[in-house]
Amino acid sequence: MERKFILAPSILAADFGQLNQEIDMINQSEAEWLHVDVMDGHFVPNLSFGIPLVKSMAKASNKLVDVHLMISNPESYIHKYHEAGAEMLTFHYEATDHVHSLAQQIRAMGAKAGCAINPHTPVELLFDVLEDLDMVCIMSVNPGFGGQKFIYRTLNKITRLRNEIDQRNLSTLIEIDGGVGLHNAEKILQAGAHVLVAGSAVFKSDDPIATIRKFKEIEKNSYTV
Repeated sequence: MERKFILAPSILAADFGQLNQEIDMINQSEAEWLHVDVMDGHFVPNLSFGIPLVKSMAKASNKLVDVHLMISNPESYIHKYHEAGAEMLTFHYEATDHVHSLAQQIRAMGAKAGCAINPHTPVELLFDVLEDLDMVCIMSVNPGFGGQKFIYRTLNKITRLRNEIDQRNLSTLIEIDGGVGLHNAEKILQAGAHVLVAGSAVFKSDDPIATIRKFKEIEKNSYTV
């Protein structure tokens, strides 16, 4: 049965001086998730939200809180971010030697487990652990900064992963993070994505609520979740 994809506005692109108002706007919108990028200045060359701020945002949000850990040693922090309100916890394949056990730990806490891969990482490296993941996040830009252009080679990665998921009748979601906008959303969905992370496209638009509505109105003629 065909159903709508999930839109996850990325709070990294919001006005940090008006976070409560920005989250309230997302609460009132048709978006399903709130995407929160956590950066440590080590795994990626930037810093963003710490645990207290994530806790505050999660408390203010009535959407599923999708926390993307762009950090080294994610094993040391998954419990803290889950306690702060993360419902989907995504760590990077490149940041751990223990993808399988880390995914199991996240699920054992009661959260959903996601694993992200950088643009240079083959998606096939996750095929053996798909049953243990609720979501695969394919980075379509180099992680660490917002506002980058979408890497179009990502479309082929999406299709290869979607085919594997469908052939094995799995429920693993495919999330695309980076450079997503109204100009390319339909192509990304047709390639097989389930979840779109949109930062600048939403928060830098003149009317974010209307922009979110436009995302949700995209025709998905060949798209079935």
